[in-house]
Amino acid sequence: LFLAVCAVGIGGTFQYGYNVSIINAPTQHIHMFLNETWTSRYHRDLSPDLLTFLWSVIASIFSLGGLCGALMGGSMAIRLGRKGALLMNNVIAILASILMGISFPTGLFELLIAGRFLIGINSGIGLCVQPLYIGEVAPKHLRGSMAMGSSIFLTGGILTGQIIGLRELLGAEKYWPLLLSSSCFPAFAQLLFLPWFPESPRYLLIDRGDELSCARALKRFHGSSEYRQEMEDIQRECFALDGEKPKKPWQLFTDRGVRWQLITVIVMTMGQQLSGINAIYFYATYIFEQAGISAKRIPYVTLGTGSCECLTALTCGLLIDYVGRRCLIIGGYLLMTLWSIVLTFSLTYQELYPWVPYVSMAAIFAFILSFGLGPGGITNTLTAELFIQSSRPAAYMIAGTISWISFFTIGMLFPFIVNGLKQYCFLVFLLECSLVATFIFLVIPETKNKSFLEIQKEFHKLNFGRNT
Repeated sequence: LFLAVCAVGIGGTFQYGYNVSIINAPTQHIHMFLNETWTSRYHRDLSPDLLTFLWSVIASIFSLGGLCGALMGGSMAIRLGRKGALLMNNVIAILASILMGISFPTGLFELLIAGRFLIGINSGIGLCVQPLYIGEVAPKHLRGSMAMGSSIFLTGGILTGQIIGLRELLGAEKYWPLLLSSSCFPAFAQLLFLPWFPESPRYLLIDRGDELSCARALKRFHGSSEYRQEMEDIQRECFALDGEKPKKPWQLFTDRGVRWQLITVIVMTMGQQLSGINAIYFYATYIFEQAGISAKRIPYVTLGTGSCECLTALTCGLLIDYVGRRCLIIGGYLLMTLWSIVLTFSLTYQELYPWVPYVSMAAIFAFILSFGLGPGGITNTLTAELFIQSSRPAAYMIAGTISWISFFTIGMLFPFIVNGLKQYCFLVFLLECSLVATFIFLVIPETKNKSFLEIQKEFHKLNFGRNT
């Protein structure tokens, strides 16, 4: 089970974290490449406004690709299987790496844009299918810890990208095409290791009706003496579904039986993206500069933020099946509310005392730790747990679409929010975090150690009223 999580993680959420992270290091080098290419092609200088626009396209086209990937991921998981979709996804990553790698020697920045779009599609599919696979192969007493594998690999990808992007490694000017094309290595690793693991047993029995392959896969994952309980659980779910085919995303919106599960996933996904975590990363460089850290050393301090996220994902993975989902996610949002208050005050009085910037730095790390401990990892876990087999791929498509739209929106709007509200922008995130924590407290039941059918019955009361 542990090796299966590693095999799906390396080419799944790791790619997303890695490709979000590595684009930051070569920013100046890509600006120079765009200038030189434009000058040699059109014999005139590239205007600053057009340079900003081209860079914005290169940076944000990744989100558009992610949105397309999220819309494709659920359908691929149904047609090709969870494992088949992940394997096919690596072809997209390898093609993206080739395009980004040859953009500099060919002098075609359009290839860089196309490569970023394709690697976005790869990340969108990975973010959709990987949690689906892990959620379905895990026994219920380990489901939380295993589902946290998605977050651990995502944060591991961010940290790895930050390390590889240092100027001593591939962050130097002459190496940036290699840095951007290095995402082919996780893809090759998954193509090498994932074929050794079985397809999702739930998919094999419920979607394919292949009981023999399901039993064989369960024996591999749970051992020949322990697999029967899981088999009975899958058979009960199969019987309850009564041959129901996988649903399309639009069918979930009209299905009263999943109304509150869907509302919950939408609120949690938007809450995760709009919680202020992106604002923290936008503000980090400014706060580090205010604390007197030189521009050359800031990339090394930024490694601390990546390490924080990685550490909390691991901690959350160890705690989730003991403490429970509700406690961790509500606690995470409440702590983020507290650190938003601290940041608002410390940024307001940043220049009043020499020690205040260090309070801001501490609040940034604390905010990241709180996010990783709750919303960062548990959101994906709950998306897998709140739906039964026929609705789960469609639910991940909806969650992925909302996540990428929110990610794109905050990226576009955040500079305007900061310019308009300055340090008071964190009051917006404070309100958002406290509202999401209240919603989760009132609506979401504890899902620890419960089967998918038991969780569905909990929501049955909300969806149909308590007397049904």
